[in-house]
Amino acid sequence: MMKRLLALAAIAIATPAAAQGVDPAAITRTVQDISADAFQGRAPGGPGETVTIDYLVKRFAALGLQPGGPDGQWTQTVPLLHTRLGQPERFGVSVKGKWQGWTRGEQAYAWSLQPNDKAVIDNAPLVFVGYGVTAPERKWDDFKRADLHGKVAVILVNDPDFEAVQGEPVFQKFGGRTMTYYGRWTYKFEEMARRGAIGALIVHDTPGAGYGWNVVISGQGEAYDIVRPAGQITSLRLQGWLNGDAAATLFAQAGLDLPALRKAARDPAFTPVPLKGITFSAAIPVSHEVVESHNVLAKIPGKAAADQTVMFGAHWDAYGVGPADKQGNTIRRGANDDGIGVAALLEIARILKAEPAPRRTIAFAVWTAEERGLLGSEYYATHPVYPLETTAANLTIDILQTAGKAKDAILVGVGQDSLQDDMARVAATQGRRVTPEGLPERGLFYRADHFSLAKRGVPVLLQMGIAGASDLETGGTAAGQAWIDAYTGKCYHQPCDAWSPDWNLDGAKQDIDLMLVIGREVANGTAWPSWKPGSEFKAIRDKSAALRK
Repeated sequence: MMKRLLALAAIAIATPAAAQGVDPAAITRTVQDISADAFQGRAPGGPGETVTIDYLVKRFAALGLQPGGPDGQWTQTVPLLHTRLGQPERFGVSVKGKWQGWTRGEQAYAWSLQPNDKAVIDNAPLVFVGYGVTAPERKWDDFKRADLHGKVAVILVNDPDFEAVQGEPVFQKFGGRTMTYYGRWTYKFEEMARRGAIGALIVHDTPGAGYGWNVVISGQGEAYDIVRPAGQITSLRLQGWLNGDAAATLFAQAGLDLPALRKAARDPAFTPVPLKGITFSAAIPVSHEVVESHNVLAKIPGKAAADQTVMFGAHWDAYGVGPADKQGNTIRRGANDDGIGVAALLEIARILKAEPAPRRTIAFAVWTAEERGLLGSEYYATHPVYPLETTAANLTIDILQTAGKAKDAILVGVGQDSLQDDMARVAATQGRRVTPEGLPERGLFYRADHFSLAKRGVPVLLQMGIAGASDLETGGTAAGQAWIDAYTGKCYHQPCDAWSPDWNLDGAKQDIDLMLVIGREVANGTAWPSWKPGSEFKAIRDKSAALRK
């Protein structure tokens, strides 16, 4: 098998550097390579990681790129904290002094990202904090100086205006049905930690979360994070979700009406509400270990402004080996998610390396642990090789549709930054229009690796094939939706996410060409892409404006 793998890699490496344009055949060869048996589903820290990293380094080196990692290396080491909760010794609430035990995964689901042997919370007060949002640029503050130290916060999912109707003060104050970062559960946990809470539970509802309770509990108590210095570890001993029905019961036991509080939380005058007479307790064993993984970084040095960077990104990891499917397949190959993105980066690197040296440095980042919570890119963002303040743009490719040419390009994160204007302009040269993502309430803009850089102020653009139904040249949007339904309903994160001879990469080529042209323009230009007014990331970027003059 390994001999066959090396032979396939040799064929891909031998692709002439001077060939013009994105080559779908080269995309196919790369996807076939890295979804082969020897890569074992590319799990971080697993048996397939060494093979994957070695393959990527050889590919970039054969294309003539330089190592782009720290200290002139091809890789950046990413230490990952892996935790798993054991059987709870105690988990539930005391209501007016009477203990009510919970079954993990029924009333609530939680995990810990602290490297402790046991997660312990002892009779902590519960306080409802509405949507748990502080957004100065929107003149919104759910906390009103409430002290959360030693408490467990109970929070609503999504944005304060998600359920708002015209006439309410918050209507269209955030993104409406388009989720902002304030609506993501990751933001809410981070904000509770910043405010000193020791635990947090988000009230689950399927429309607001974008997925059912079955998805919430699928982690089975397992979690990953980057290894953080002792002083930067989250203060949350436990974080997780509260089942919607259990939440309604809990609030009623405190003499509160949850539907009425949902409405009250949509008013800027809202103040946190204690769940009087109720405390939360937990004592749960935690196993924890540090797993070492790696990002792969390559570069084409800039000629006139080498200290300025344009970055292309994709993630190399998939889900490794898991339970057998009905056909007996156990390797979750990640051919599309995100093998096709990795292949795209290699094609873009090949094309740009064959051109005159760019004005700015072009970096290629192939991240680890995206499927574990964007952790490879998050580690890079906290340990950047290229200063984020002078990183002009990050262009990320994560899943592309394989059903053929499209009349449109799908835009994720409408209204965020000026790269979206470039997308519309370049798509028009391809004879395509831009169509906004189909389900913006699911917050896909916040669920791919570009986001780790976006929340530090770097303008970004994402191509994600499952973000909306493409208007295919053959079959229109109905065919585009059928492709999404088939992929997400059957093969997403499953063994059947494998290369198929039925793939039609003409549409993927359109999207890769689009990103190539935009990246090339930024790399050879002097302009700095910028965040649009109203973006939650504009203020972050503005703080470093003097460094980009």
